[in-house]
Amino acid sequence: MQSRRSFLGTISVPTAAAAMGLSIRPTELRATAHDIAENLRKQPGTASALAADEDFWFEVAQAFTVDRSLVNLNNGGVSPAPALVQDAMKRHLDFSNLAPTYTMWQVLEPQREGVRDRMARQWGVNAEEIAFTRNSSESLQAVQFGIDLQRGDEVLTTTQDYGRMITTFRQRVRREGIVLNQIQIPVPAEDPKEIVRLFAEAIT
Repeated sequence: MQSRRSFLGTISVPTAAAAMGLSIRPTELRATAHDIAENLRKQPGTASALAADEDFWFEVAQAFTVDRSLVNLNNGGVSPAPALVQDAMKRHLDFSNLAPTYTMWQVLEPQREGVRDRMARQWGVNAEEIAFTRNSSESLQAVQFGIDLQRGDEVLTTTQDYGRMITTFRQRVRREGIVLNQIQIPVPAEDPKEIVRLFAEAIT
């Protein structure tokens, strides 16, 4: 398991470089990304064991080109990509710009349904059930807007829910006259029964 000492050691070099006005190029961080990805595939153990293996997750972290002089605590909403994914995106962008009108309509667009078919096979569903969106928030909003709600219908949620989702329901409040009711859950929430009780009492 990685110790605090070794963790601090991994961030000390970039921090010192930043303090001296030096930069660590993404290409340097990316140089071993492929090796890291290959090594991760060979890791033994069950999924639950790997989930608790700090050394495993340390290797995963090295596949990303994030600034090691900063402590990145919020990655969920901004979706940083591993170096290999960044490289693939750049290759596709370069390809698209070689002959934009040709690559867009003659090469890329015809591949769209093929991608849907492969995704459908991977998830064991019909391709007609697959829709591509730009991010998870947009996907959730599509579902929220698709719920059949009439004027006066009530949505019950909490004050701790994701802000973008709350904003979406508030938009439906203004546009369609639904009612948004938010309850406050204790922090920390230590008793599941208490949470259920709060929801039950707020149902009208």
